[in-house]
Amino acid sequence: EIIMIRATVSLILVLLMSTGIIISRGVAAMSTTSRTGGSNPAGALIFLHGLGDTPAGWSHLKSMLPGICPRLAGIEYVFPPAPTIGLTINGGMQMPGWFDLYDWPIGISARDDPDGLAAAVRTVEEAVQRLNAAGIESKRIVVGGFSQGGAIALRASYGKTGAACGGVAALSGWLTMANDLEISGPSQSTPLFWAHGRYDDKVLFEQQAHGISKLRAAGVQDIESHQYDMGHESHPDEIQKLAAFVDKSIFGDVADAEKEL
Repeated sequence: EIIMIRATVSLILVLLMSTGIIISRGVAAMSTTSRTGGSNPAGALIFLHGLGDTPAGWSHLKSMLPGICPRLAGIEYVFPPAPTIGLTINGGMQMPGWFDLYDWPIGISARDDPDGLAAAVRTVEEAVQRLNAAGIESKRIVVGGFSQGGAIALRASYGKTGAACGGVAALSGWLTMANDLEISGPSQSTPLFWAHGRYDDKVLFEQQAHGISKLRAAGVQDIESHQYDMGHESHPDEIQKLAAFVDKSIFGDVADAEKEL
């Protein structure tokens, strides 16, 4: 009975924390980097998937976002893969994840995995460095993610060191290490887009208000937040507004699509 319960919980966690894609154990996920048009990208979006997912889970953004804001056809899209790790709340079962989880659901008192977070942040930093080497400035790079990926986007972008990126997008994410938050001066000016479901029972809705309050207290003031009548998932209006945010963060002016929202 214990084995069956653990197996059931494992399947539920994969289904609920990812975007709905289930992958088998032992299958390696490869990073997806693509551009929909042009040889000299104007900027880039690095987007990190959620627990149990792969880069394919959110790679549709590279076609969806340009359909909303056409200028986004000329940017680079990077979808890094999470490593396969043992998850404490899942009885140690191996699955793609950015860091370990010790509490369920994930409320503001959830414990952090500092080592896992640090490793995931290095993945983002390396992706930024590769884009810099290709001629894309950090100020034209938006770092975003869903769920665990959103948590990493926040942690990687609002830290003690490093060049400020163009923007941060957290979809149903949460602020980790909230009581050890020290944000560099340049990063304090990095704009944030945070969308969350009011009925999210995986990453609790309280995380959004808590995280925004902590970030504001640490000096981050340019924050755009949205709330939706949904659970731990995505919303069409959220994607519309995400596209407008990415467009504005990279190109610096208000896109026509944003004016209509």
